[in-house]
Amino acid sequence: MSDKGNNIHTDTAKKACGGETKTDMGRAFVYVILGGGVAAGYAALEFSRKGISHGDLCIISEESVVPYERPALSKGFLLPEAPARLPSFHTCVGANDERLTPKWYREHGIELVLGTRVRSVDVRRKTLLTATGETISYNILIVATGARALKLEEFGVKGSEAENVCYLRNLADATRLVNVMQSCVGGNAVVIGGGYIGMECAASLVINKINVTMVFPEAHCMARLFTQKMAQYYEDYYKSKGVKFVKGTVLSSFETNSDGKVTAVILRDGTRLPADMVVVGIGIRANTSLFDDQLALEKGGIKVNGRLQTSDSSVYAVGDVAAFPVKLFNEIRRLEHVDSARKSARHAVAAIMEPNKTGDFDYLPFFYSRVFTLSWQFYGDNVGEAVHFGDFSGKTFGAFWVNKGQIIGSFLEGGTKEEYEAIAKLTRLRPIVQDLDELAKQGLEFALKNVEKQPPSVPVTPPPVPSSVELPVEKPVYAWHATAGVVVAISIAAFAYWYGRRRRRW
Repeated sequence: MSDKGNNIHTDTAKKACGGETKTDMGRAFVYVILGGGVAAGYAALEFSRKGISHGDLCIISEESVVPYERPALSKGFLLPEAPARLPSFHTCVGANDERLTPKWYREHGIELVLGTRVRSVDVRRKTLLTATGETISYNILIVATGARALKLEEFGVKGSEAENVCYLRNLADATRLVNVMQSCVGGNAVVIGGGYIGMECAASLVINKINVTMVFPEAHCMARLFTQKMAQYYEDYYKSKGVKFVKGTVLSSFETNSDGKVTAVILRDGTRLPADMVVVGIGIRANTSLFDDQLALEKGGIKVNGRLQTSDSSVYAVGDVAAFPVKLFNEIRRLEHVDSARKSARHAVAAIMEPNKTGDFDYLPFFYSRVFTLSWQFYGDNVGEAVHFGDFSGKTFGAFWVNKGQIIGSFLEGGTKEEYEAIAKLTRLRPIVQDLDELAKQGLEFALKNVEKQPPSVPVTPPPVPSSVELPVEKPVYAWHATAGVVVAISIAAFAYWYGRRRRRW
């Protein structure tokens, strides 16, 4: 799609729709964003900066509020003192950018269809049908439907509807969680799950003076990312705050009182844990159901190319729902993190509005978390051998992951802005490492010293070289051949240019 072609499509849609039009059948827009999460807010800001006209863009969301920074829900929103509340964390403050309040959307002519569920999508006809029966048509659709929290019932356990069983995915969940916490001060909370939500909610519960027990089936917390050594540091820290861990088992059932309120958690190994409240964080699943039979799917999400474009050229997908090619590792991945949502949304809009100026999405996988006084960042991939560095009895430590002789992942706890930037750059460079012991000894110094001087390395998976082939180290004759080839090529080009000019003169 060229810039010119995109403008033609836009102009055609405007003529057909008049920007946004209302008919007996519904409304029509040039651009529609389906989903009102983080990605929608960042896409809206990018659209406004690319110069869309009033009435061109519509955002449809099941939530009744305009897009906000979701990480705030498991952090500042749960604090007992001076908690974060809207409108303070509307997008795009998470990237130190404009705060998009409802007034901002009105001033920029962006239509908001909030508190509305979309019942079905017809990709071929470019229409959406809402639960209220309205049809909304589009020229270009951005799917930003995100993901939903997995429920206990999907694992054969009943009880999610109990008033003191909480999940955390959206503002309504967070508001309910705060209300339950406030009624349980001094009581017992059981956190089911040892991942992001489990760890961050456990910290908030402790700060709210609630006794916490964490339950998860893995051998240690954050099993998808942390090594045993790293996890031990965080578990010890949590234990110092009073958190208890029950590992290697899962929830089996609840005990409830006559009001249906949970009073205890029963584990598969028979353990009984008294509970005044339960927080469940057992993972998420991408919201793809509207497109299951219409778009190509992969890795549990909607498959897109480097421009975030799906198998239908008029549909793009961003954020948690998008399975996109990660150029650094030459493979399709679906990443569940706010940074990916922000950047993929911006890139998709750039690809739509300025296709000739926009290349493929080149994203470095990035994850972070902040709990208590701790703060870590991770870049890349945690595949291969983990090389730990730093003082695990202190405040600053980390790890590099080395795969096939290259650093492909970096983790750092307690770093400075400069140090985090250094490990990010190092990970993108993928330097070759000869001595793992020396790497462990140098640690952060290796990153700080090498990010500026290290040239880009070979791909992670280079083309295979037959074992019988001996790679030449130095063959001067090759340089002579190359020079001769260049001279011949220049001579041919010069003759062709002269001959062409002669032909034009004839």
